[in-house]
Amino acid sequence: MKSEWIAKKTETSAADFIRECDEAYRQSITSLVEGVLKTAAERPIILISGPSGSGKTTSARLTEHMLDNMGCQTHVLSLDNYFHPLTAEEKELFAENKLDLESPDRLDADYLNHQLSELHKGNEVELPRFDFLTNSRKSSGEFLRLKKNELLILEGIHALNPEVIDAEDYTTRVYVSVRTRVELPDGRLLHPSKVRLARRMTRDARTRGRSPEATVDLYESVERGENLYIMPYKHRAHYDIDTFFPCELGIHKTLLPASMPETERKYPWLTELFEVMASLPAIDPDLVPKSSLLREFIGGGMFED
Repeated sequence: MKSEWIAKKTETSAADFIRECDEAYRQSITSLVEGVLKTAAERPIILISGPSGSGKTTSARLTEHMLDNMGCQTHVLSLDNYFHPLTAEEKELFAENKLDLESPDRLDADYLNHQLSELHKGNEVELPRFDFLTNSRKSSGEFLRLKKNELLILEGIHALNPEVIDAEDYTTRVYVSVRTRVELPDGRLLHPSKVRLARRMTRDARTRGRSPEATVDLYESVERGENLYIMPYKHRAHYDIDTFFPCELGIHKTLLPASMPETERKYPWLTELFEVMASLPAIDPDLVPKSSLLREFIGGGMFED
């Protein structure tokens, strides 16, 4: 997708451009929902995976919202709640930033698969809740039983890994990520991972108090985890959804620094992202609908807890 086309669409009408982007994404989710309904009886559990910054949470919640509105009661669970509690040794590694946070070994696969099996049989389970402040798993006091015609959505980066979830016969598998590459006037292509990086920089500054520089410092570690633990399993998906919004870099432009000279010297590949954003007109984030996937990163969305 050419950056000149994005700039022209923005200049014509930023509000209309955002609506077009939202509609294209919602149509992808609508197609997913239609497919899920056709196989709901055989595959009542939907697994949604994708790398960090792909929009998994909004995709799961919007899918739930659409299914509920069609009369199919749907529940959403996060794989994060099935983490193993950290041992004392792991807590020390975590404090030193040496713990592999992307590893599937962090998940209690036996416990997770037991609960999924029980839910598939129609039995009731008590859902866990992982406390990230204490790095421990607790009982939530919330119970779930899948009644007839009810569905379950499970979202997380390892949702398509068969070593984590052993439920081949009764799951629909979905992979979401930014897939589109933005082309600069000189022909260079901005890799989709840099768009996801812009999303994470925007989100982390808002929700985690993390500077854009600190988010960039984590980029190579996050990419390593994705290449090891997520990408090898995306071929298992029944549905593949591109969550790129052509309007989004103009929005991130208003929320991120215009450049990061010291960080760019450290990571020369970062300059390309800022060059693309500099070439595009800025877009007011207030124009973004509350229901938009982009609200997962810029905040103020209808699906925020």
